[in-house]
Amino acid sequence: MKIRIGVGLGGLSLDEFAPAVQRMEQCGFDSLWLSEVLTTGVPDPLSGLAFAAGMTRKLKLGTTMTVTARNPVRMAKELATIDQLSKGRLLLVFVPGLTNPLEDQALGVSVKERGAWLDEMLPLVRRLWSEDNVVHKGSLFCYDGISLQPRPQQNPLEVWLGGNARSALRRAGQLSDGWLPALCTPSEAADGRAAIEAAAAEAGRRVDPEHFGISMTYARDAIPPAQIARIAKRRPNLDPAEVVPVGAAALRELLHKYIDVGFSKFVVRPAEPPASWSDALDQLADDVLSLQT
Repeated sequence: MKIRIGVGLGGLSLDEFAPAVQRMEQCGFDSLWLSEVLTTGVPDPLSGLAFAAGMTRKLKLGTTMTVTARNPVRMAKELATIDQLSKGRLLLVFVPGLTNPLEDQALGVSVKERGAWLDEMLPLVRRLWSEDNVVHKGSLFCYDGISLQPRPQQNPLEVWLGGNARSALRRAGQLSDGWLPALCTPSEAADGRAAIEAAAAEAGRRVDPEHFGISMTYARDAIPPAQIARIAKRRPNLDPAEVVPVGAAALRELLHKYIDVGFSKFVVRPAEPPASWSDALDQLADDVLSLQT
């Protein structure tokens, strides 16, 4: 397996963004990742990745991107443009969006309806990236002869999904090119992979065995109370220590456990914003980049 490690940049100011991106490339990380959260101060992922594309040469550019309530043609064009400008370095994970009162208001789509957006958007976007005249009649969108330019440099431009729920695993098997969950123990990851592979086989398709990854948070000294509270809200029966390693040794140990069950792509992020992103990235590189193969 090719082990690759990227870093999620969250909680940093716009002034810190450019130096952090440059430092990531200097350190040798595989990718930077921006999550889409509309109602916090995190950078918009498409704007941030387009900016990062212009100041890097090798660093891949990843986003966990909310497709809910988006126009698929506009989104497909934006993503294809970034992939072209970055010379094929874009990495995509489509998500339905966070569930909390503010994000619910911002998205304007009820939680129970968001799965339908993924079900229609992912196949449609793939067609927009590959077909000359797209004819589509769905529950959300109808098009008659749409053509999209530019198209992505990557052919195909892969789209991964996340999520641990049964419906999310089934959808990942039926539609996705890979799986990147969070708050998932190694044993749960192994079970989720088996469920996805079974769903893919039922759909007459196959998910590349190299396309299973984990998005994970790490702490240096102790898990912050705010992180413990977030985990308790999403996974009330999960011990935070099972998914948030504390210290370099625990981080490497947990990464090895995921690798042992067939996971090879990782997005790691600090549990709270570091005092110095440059120092934090240097330390993280010393801790984990020896695992990259």
